[in-house]
Amino acid sequence: MDPATAAAGVALSDRGEQLFDLFRRPQGRSRPRPDERSVMERARTSELTVNGEVAVVHRWGDGERPVLLIHGWESRASRYAKAVDRLLELGFSPVVFDAPGHGEATGETATMLDYLDIITELHRVHGEFEAIVAHSFGATATFVALQEGVRARRVVAISAVPDFAYLVDAFTVGLNLEPHLDAEVRGRLERQVYPGEADMWSRFSVFRGSGNVTVPLLVIHDEDDTMVDVGQGRRIAEAFGDRARLVVTRRLGHQRILGAPQVVQEIADFVTAGEGVRERKAEVAAR
Repeated sequence: MDPATAAAGVALSDRGEQLFDLFRRPQGRSRPRPDERSVMERARTSELTVNGEVAVVHRWGDGERPVLLIHGWESRASRYAKAVDRLLELGFSPVVFDAPGHGEATGETATMLDYLDIITELHRVHGEFEAIVAHSFGATATFVALQEGVRARRVVAISAVPDFAYLVDAFTVGLNLEPHLDAEVRGRLERQVYPGEADMWSRFSVFRGSGNVTVPLLVIHDEDDTMVDVGQGRRIAEAFGDRARLVVTRRLGHQRILGAPQVVQEIADFVTAGEGVRERKAEVAAR
């Protein structure tokens, strides 16, 4: 769930503080689903300290051909269980993590900077990734990390949040917020969550320096996504031109998309296709 959607249940009189809190504090932790448990139980698990909290890292395989999978807001590593299984079959070494405030990690809050610190450290440990697969808020973090030195041969962006400003804009429009509350949320984010980040609105963006991200990109988005409009997926694919291929699915929404068989197969095909994907660009309706 993204902050804008969670905000729908907040009483008008309580909005000032609570609305701001939705951008830093995940509203509850999801649990592993029954069909995810067997995959997660086979993982080698370790801990990674980030900003005083403990993220949990799960690894499979022999360490060769690493693929990093990054969950979104109020999600968890286990949501990638089906993709992990398929990547293992293909000889890759999947790496996933629970960010602070998510899954098995400690803490109650998380920020874009936490995601970036974890991605950067895992890159230091594993080197260049064969691919990065990222969902929602995690996709935003991925593109920031790529701009700041993380290397991957291919990138898959699923239900991607295009930039941090989109979260606030969708939040404002969706709830018809009074202007003073919109300004309050933006100001608190700048002062209390990202102090010193004078350019946070441009830095935390998929589009920042898009011309410098030259690796093949697969954009997957569902036309029934009620959290991040499918138009944002089209916008991202267009921004990356011939480097990108767009796959539009149906009836999977924002969350179920990660475990859908056709999406897992799209990821597998893309990761194994290598440079050949540069020659393919189409919008496909997965049925």
